[in-house]
Amino acid sequence: MAEPTGTLPFAAFEWMLSLRYLRARRREGFISVIAGFSFLGIMLGVATLIIVMAVMNGFRQELLSKILGLNGHLLIQPLESPLTDYAAVADRVARLDGITLAAPLVEGQALASSPFNASGVVVRGMLGADLTKLSQIASNIKQGTLDGFDTGQGLVIGRRLAEQLSVRAGDNITLVAPRGAVTPMGTTPRIKAYKIAAVFEIGMSEYDSAFVFMPLTEAQAYFNRAGDVTAIEVYTNDPDHIDRFRQAVTDAAARPIYMIDWRQRNATFFNALQVERNVMFLILTLIVLVAALNIVSGLIMLVKDKGSDIAILRTMGATQGAMMRVFLITGASIGVVGTVVGFLLGTIVCLNIEEIRRFLSWLTNTELFSPELYFLSKLPADMNLKETLAVLVMALGLSLLATLYPSWRAARLDPVEALRYE
Repeated sequence: MAEPTGTLPFAAFEWMLSLRYLRARRREGFISVIAGFSFLGIMLGVATLIIVMAVMNGFRQELLSKILGLNGHLLIQPLESPLTDYAAVADRVARLDGITLAAPLVEGQALASSPFNASGVVVRGMLGADLTKLSQIASNIKQGTLDGFDTGQGLVIGRRLAEQLSVRAGDNITLVAPRGAVTPMGTTPRIKAYKIAAVFEIGMSEYDSAFVFMPLTEAQAYFNRAGDVTAIEVYTNDPDHIDRFRQAVTDAAARPIYMIDWRQRNATFFNALQVERNVMFLILTLIVLVAALNIVSGLIMLVKDKGSDIAILRTMGATQGAMMRVFLITGASIGVVGTVVGFLLGTIVCLNIEEIRRFLSWLTNTELFSPELYFLSKLPADMNLKETLAVLVMALGLSLLATLYPSWRAARLDPVEALRYE
C-alpha cells in the first residue's frame, strides 16, 4: 500500500487553521493586538504613500500646465543686434510644423499703484491676436473683455493683483517704470495711468498677482523700445520633446539668436520637486516596513504560543510544508488585507482631496493650502497608475517577506522537543 503523501498545498484545513489563528482568544490577546497594529500600519502606510505621491504628481502637473500655458516653450532672444525684424522672424517660425504660436513680446518691470495700494509687477507687451491664443488667459477672463485690446491702451491684470489694488475692470491704475525720458538732469521715471480692460485668474497666485499684459505698441513706447522687442515666445505641440524643434527654429530665424527652453528656465524648481518626491517615497516606505516587522514579531510569538498545536499536527501527519503554509497564510492575510484597504482609503481620499482640505480648513479655522505659499489655488491629486502599482507591489512584497522566517521556524519545529515540557 502506498504511503500517504499529505494534503495538497493550500488545502482547506490550512486556510481553516490560519483563519483561526487570526481570531483573538483571551490568552492570545497580546498577539492579536500586534496583528491589529500591523494591519493598521500597512493600511495607513499604503494609503499615505498613494495620497502623497498623487498630490505631488498633481502639484507638478498643475504647475507645469500653468507655467507652460503662460510662458513659451522656447524663448528666442537677440544676439549681436536688436530684434527689429521680429515680425518676419515670428512669421517664419510660426510656419514650422509643430509650432502653435510665435509671439513677440516686450517685457519690463514696473510699480502698479492705485489710490489704495501699490505692488511690483511684470509688464508684458503682446499683440491682441497672440494673447487670445493663450488659453490660460483667454479662457479665464473673470471681468471685462479682450476685444479691441490692440487698438486701446487698456491693461489685462490678474485677479489677485486687482484685489490687492482694490480695483476692477474699468478702473484706472498707474504704472511707474524706473527708466523714462532722458533729461539734462538724468533719466526720470515714467509715470502713466492706464484703464483696466480685463481681469484674469489662472489659479496660480504668482501669476495672478504679478503679471500685467499691455498692447505691444504701447509697451514699446512705454519701455523705450521703438521698433524692436525683448524676445519671441515660441509655443509647441510637444514641450516634452522640445529639443527636436531647436535646429528648425534656428534655421527659420535666419539671424543670430540665443534660445533657452522651459526646462532650463525652470530646472531648479522641477529638480527640487523630483528630489522631494523621491525622498517622500523612501520615508513613507519606512511606515510599511515597520508594519511588516510587526508581522514578524507577531508571528514569532504566535509560533511560540502554538508550539504544542504544531507538534500534535505534525504527529498526526501534517507535513513541514503544511505548517509553513499555515503561518504564511496567517501573516500574508494581514499584509494583503491591509494593502487592499489602504489602496481603497488612499483612492477615496485622492478623489475627494479638495473637499477634505476645505473641511479641515473650516474645522481648524486655518488655511491649510495657502496659494501664496504653494502657488496653486486648490489642492490637486493625480494618481499615476505605475506609481500606485509600485506602492502595492512593494507593500505586498514586504508583507510576504515578513512571513517567511516565522513560517520557516514553525515548519522546523521538532514535535518531540515541543511536547517534552507540555
